[in-house]
Amino acid sequence: MYEPDALDLGLLQALQLDGRAPFSRIAAVLGVSDQTIARRYRRLQTEARLKVLGMADHSRLGRTNWIVRLRCNPDAAEALADALARRPDTSYIGLMSGGTEVMCAVKPRSQQDRDELLLERLPRTRRVTSVAAYSVLHHFYGGPLGWLNKIDALDPAQEAVLRPDPPETTAEAIVLDTLDESLLELLRHDGRTTVTDLATAIGQTESIVKRRLRTLRRTGVLYLDIEYDHEPFGHGTEAVLWLRVEPTLLRSAGQALAGHREVRFAAAVSGEANVVVSVLCRTTDELFVYLADRIGSIEGVRAVETVPTLRQVKALTYSTRR
Repeated sequence: MYEPDALDLGLLQALQLDGRAPFSRIAAVLGVSDQTIARRYRRLQTEARLKVLGMADHSRLGRTNWIVRLRCNPDAAEALADALARRPDTSYIGLMSGGTEVMCAVKPRSQQDRDELLLERLPRTRRVTSVAAYSVLHHFYGGPLGWLNKIDALDPAQEAVLRPDPPETTAEAIVLDTLDESLLELLRHDGRTTVTDLATAIGQTESIVKRRLRTLRRTGVLYLDIEYDHEPFGHGTEAVLWLRVEPTLLRSAGQALAGHREVRFAAAVSGEANVVVSVLCRTTDELFVYLADRIGSIEGVRAVETVPTLRQVKALTYSTRR
């Protein structure tokens, strides 16, 4: 049975900090050889289905993300989740609530795409009994801030060597051209695709690709995220929490949640439950302690709905191997 060690954890956190960092730089930080890092990376790919993926931060593009809860008949939930997982504009799809609910994050590229899915396709899907869509208003944690940043496998000095410069801040939405879109699509499948391979795929020179990549990262449009199986690392309990928080304390509650080690995503959303949180724990007992001691102590939280994740169908990408 695969048992990850401290070096595996250090490699994962290094990749979360900079998914395109050369193995030579990671090896120097972790005090091992380049070959060792390459070998560990391949093992994590095999044993934990590790993927480094280039993701687009839609908030930088002026696009709104949505979280959708779909109630359906138990015999329809799995097929519905699989169908949604195959869409390029969805992520983080889970089977919830005893198999009668599907929850997914939706990243529509346009208002037309949003309306087509939320107003037409999903409400007309057979055996779907209700559709509730929540607009993501503000991210407290998630996206470029990955959960692996919280595992403390690296010390501050090691993190400083690997951490790239923070992206620029701008009030205006960034407009992409077809070349940018092509690069993002390639990196969405493999964030470590080499500059040479990217240049060949889009028919441009390596210097042009390097310049575009620098711009996409500098503006914050492109960030690197990590996808892997959590169970080999001892985290087998996932849940989504829907919180009702007093509006005047919404910001402070969100900031508190962002600092919790268990939280991998937290955002303010539209709706009566105005904060949604994704948590990762080792056991159900640990989840209970988190709810009672950490969530219960946040000022302004008036109600919590805890929805266990029975099976994650899609994280960042969809795989038929489950």
